[in-house]
Amino acid sequence: MKKRYAGGIILAAVLSTACDVQRSSDVKQRDQQEVILKEATAQTGMPAITNFRERKLLKAIIELRDQDGLVTWTYTFSELSGQIKFFCNSVGYGIPYATQYTNPSKPLGDFNNQASIIPQADPNGLFSPASAEGTWVMCKNPSGKDTRPVYVEPRVIVSPFSLGD
Repeated sequence: MKKRYAGGIILAAVLSTACDVQRSSDVKQRDQQEVILKEATAQTGMPAITNFRERKLLKAIIELRDQDGLVTWTYTFSELSGQIKFFCNSVGYGIPYATQYTNPSKPLGDFNNQASIIPQADPNGLFSPASAEGTWVMCKNPSGKDTRPVYVEPRVIVSPFSLGD
């Protein structure tokens, strides 16, 4: 049964590549890969996850990050010395500079059966980078009670408790 099934899959892959000479190699490879992945899924199935522990942990982390007025302490990390240094008392966790408020791309239309995607500006009219090293941290003003955003370039640690000064 397995040989017959595998033979059918190989035949389907060969026929799918022989039918249309005009198709690009990328399309042919995508179709062949889909046949292989279907067979892999048929043979192995999905993992037998029953407790969903990691999903529950991520949900708890997201909910804790959403607390109003979450007090944190922000540190920078020195790769040279391997030590952390206190940076500021902060509110919430740092937000990576490349985080975008809106979807970074939008569909333009359908050309030749392929959706065209173009970049979309943030609400401020700027196009955020796909990645960046910087982080925005809402630091408490040492001279007052307000918080202000501080842009930090080095790698940073933001903790919901003091790690020691």
